[in-house]
Amino acid sequence: MDRPDLELVLAVRQHGSLVMAARALRVAPSAVTKRLAALEARLGLRLFQRTTRRVSPTAEGETLCERASELLRGFDALEAELRERQTEPAGPIRLAATFGFGRLWLGPALADFQARHPAVAVQLQLTEQLPDLAVDGFDGAIWLWNAPGHRAAEWVSRRLAANQRVLVAAPAYLQAHGEPRSLTDLAAHACLVVRENGGGPGQRFDHWRLQREGEPEVQHTPVRGPLSSNSGEMVRDWCLAGHGIMLRSLWDIAPQLESGALVRVLRDHAMPDADIHWLAPYRAQVPRRIRLLVDFLADRFKDEPWRRLSAPAAPPGSRRKR
Repeated sequence: MDRPDLELVLAVRQHGSLVMAARALRVAPSAVTKRLAALEARLGLRLFQRTTRRVSPTAEGETLCERASELLRGFDALEAELRERQTEPAGPIRLAATFGFGRLWLGPALADFQARHPAVAVQLQLTEQLPDLAVDGFDGAIWLWNAPGHRAAEWVSRRLAANQRVLVAAPAYLQAHGEPRSLTDLAAHACLVVRENGGGPGQRFDHWRLQREGEPEVQHTPVRGPLSSNSGEMVRDWCLAGHGIMLRSLWDIAPQLESGALVRVLRDHAMPDADIHWLAPYRAQVPRRIRLLVDFLADRFKDEPWRRLSAPAAPPGSRRKR
């Protein structure tokens, strides 16, 4: 069975007439009749019931037509991909991303990608709320968690990198207040809370969900403190100034950990809920320029480059763990 056979059965089903199918295929009606009869003889199946008024598929014919549709779409996608491979990828890519990750990590990566593919134009919109990507005309988003509230069939999601939120403080704060040795010790410390928008229904900002390394159990730890904000940058500034302990993504505070301006506390605990994802509305055929970008970002972030900058530093007066 070849491609013309698949196109033949689909045309007959669509038009319900051998004559109309012949017109659509631009061949003589007798040719359609002979080809369909030969196909049925070869398969040993009756694919269509013929009456004076209409030609309709049998159960076997309907199954063949469904598979024929899938196969032809696959042929078309393969041909389009092969044509694309002969030329340099070109055209616009419109993306959304959060402010922090977009500025610190995604922006430099996109500049490198565009330099590799000069005919591609990248448009990046930084936002704290995930847009309706399909309605607003975005090709995709680089986001810090998977898309909530959407059926999987409507979205394509790919994890680009793992990420953790970790507990950190400034050396000055630890010198003044000591270092917590257990999660229960956090109750006696000033904890700096980020009350970010879009955290999800029922989220308790005054509870940190922490896991000990290597253990699956999540521990809900109540925290409190005199300072909180919807701005992660504001909370980070307070932490750097020595006002308390905060929970923050490794990618966001890697430079401060490298310089020693911040140090990790309770190093064996983290909140592993902020992985980096590619999100996009489902589309049957994804342009090559977008496929290349997603593969580029996955390769760029697969080794979590922020970890190279965020090796845990020991607080003053303590011995560094390895």
